[in-house]
Amino acid sequence: MKFKAIVLDIDGTITHKDRRLNLRAAETLRTLDIPVVLATGNISCYAIATAKLIGLKGYVIAENGGVILTGYDKSPIISDNIEECEKAFKFLSKHYDLTKLDPEYRKTEIALRRDFDMEKAREMLKTQDLEVEIIDTKYAIHIKSNKINKNTGLKNIAKFMGLTPADFVAIGDSVNDAEMIQSAGFGIAVANGDAEAKKAADHVTKASFGDGAVEAIEYLSSKGYI
Repeated sequence: MKFKAIVLDIDGTITHKDRRLNLRAAETLRTLDIPVVLATGNISCYAIATAKLIGLKGYVIAENGGVILTGYDKSPIISDNIEECEKAFKFLSKHYDLTKLDPEYRKTEIALRRDFDMEKAREMLKTQDLEVEIIDTKYAIHIKSNKINKNTGLKNIAKFMGLTPADFVAIGDSVNDAEMIQSAGFGIAVANGDAEAKKAADHVTKASFGDGAVEAIEYLSSKGYI
């Protein structure tokens, strides 16, 4: 079976461990004849800049599915979930000294510095009637809607591309990639991936980080999947 597009995470998947873009991964993505979607928990301007520097067409899923862009000159599609996240932040701020990351740019979720007990905070939030969840992507702790994730983002962007998630190969490394990896037609986790990402995947690479992404694409090509 040949897949029609690839969706993949940025940090930890096409980067080095220190978050530098892996140039081998970027070059490999540039050679593909199918659309490439970047899916990240980071903000949309970060994702768009990364897509532009790599040489992609500007298909982007940002803020863990909360923001969708279908091209560099297109207006973003933004979900309306920030109010619930702000309520959760206000509640947790009574117990922790929390630091927001990029608050002026985030539209649908809240990202926090990883300097507090997330598991305890998660238990505290269960006492509140809020439709939010807390996840740790290894780069930030996110307070996000429990109705929005990279998989819902993939479903939305796939519609604009005339595709379905089954038409995609998904590649990632983190817990926030797991739903996307599982719902795609074929899912790959790089070797440095979380247990959740690896469990959801159809294939796990031997190489880590950006080298793992290169290996993944070479594997897909060898199997005739792309």
